[in-house]
Amino acid sequence: MTFLLDSNAFSDLMRKDRRVEAHLAALGPNDKVVICSIVRGEILYGLARLPQGRRRDDLAKQAAPLFASIVCQPVPESAGDAYANIKRTREQQGLRLDENDLWIAATASTLGATLVTRDSDFSSVEGLATTNWTA
Repeated sequence: MTFLLDSNAFSDLMRKDRRVEAHLAALGPNDKVVICSIVRGEILYGLARLPQGRRRDDLAKQAAPLFASIVCQPVPESAGDAYANIKRTREQQGLRLDENDLWIAATASTLGATLVTRDSDFSSVEGLATTNWTA
């Protein structure tokens, strides 16, 4: 099974959340954990917004080995189709989702991945498998 980490799940790993680490340790040999370029961008943007200093440096040091060890999947071309369908369906339901979250959901759907997130907004995306490793 493939698990795509949302930005908050990646942040949980940066903070060494024991619950997330336990889920990682319990994965089977055929399971894989990935991020996508949207998540990478959100994390890097969050770091860039922080003022220069020790906190920013510490967080960047926590992110670097994770970026090196977790495969970053590009957004597949067919994710554009999924994005359009998800966005239109949510509009028809009167629901909104942040643009980056729409792309993350579309990427997870296209990859056939389960999205690891604490964001409950994803649970209402039709056909998207989600899990919360901090619950």
